[in-house]
Amino acid sequence: MKRELPGPGTVEIVPSILSADFARLAEEIAAVASADIRMLHLDVMDGHFVPNITIGPPVIAKLRKHSDLFFDTHLMISEPARYAEAFAQAGADNITFHIETTPAPADVVKQIHDLGCTAGITLNPETPVTSIEKVAPLCDMVLVMTVHPGFGGQSFIDEAARKIITIRKIVGPDIRIEVDGGIDSQTTPIVVSYGADTLVAGNAIFGKPDRLAAIAAIRNACR
Repeated sequence: MKRELPGPGTVEIVPSILSADFARLAEEIAAVASADIRMLHLDVMDGHFVPNITIGPPVIAKLRKHSDLFFDTHLMISEPARYAEAFAQAGADNITFHIETTPAPADVVKQIHDLGCTAGITLNPETPVTSIEKVAPLCDMVLVMTVHPGFGGQSFIDEAARKIITIRKIVGPDIRIEVDGGIDSQTTPIVVSYGADTLVAGNAIFGKPDRLAAIAAIRNACR
């Protein structure tokens, strides 16, 4: 059974395992889950759409056995339609794909919904909001990249984050707007003021010795 995407009206902190210790993933996930975290961000990279390679369905299937968190699966891959079913079967709850990867994004959204998952659309820092204007209202979430996808630990791009303001006007209050890249206790108030409600944080959490304190710092910055 798929887990439900948290409804609108809450700000969710979503740890990204890209910055976690991959030799201790189950422990790392359990640690952040103890901080009242409801969602986990899984960065999937194919070495083609982005220059790095991370994890695929087999790893997600193994993690699913150790966690009840909502798996927010971000496909940074060239052919999302080809692999969506495998990720859904592995245990992904939400599947987000890049607008830059397909000429028929509405069809991919329908495919993901038919698989029982919620669907997200994302755009790179240089990609204009107009590219997702038609498909965004069909989605459950829009992901705004505030760094260039492919690597963790990059600096926050405010110009890209400002797209959130326009996207919120397009999708209204009931579709989540997620932001990924350079999110920490300093940038959190900025993106929340723009209209984001789903905050992906990797290095700002897993790069700190005290994961729980790091989450608390970001959560306090939302208030």
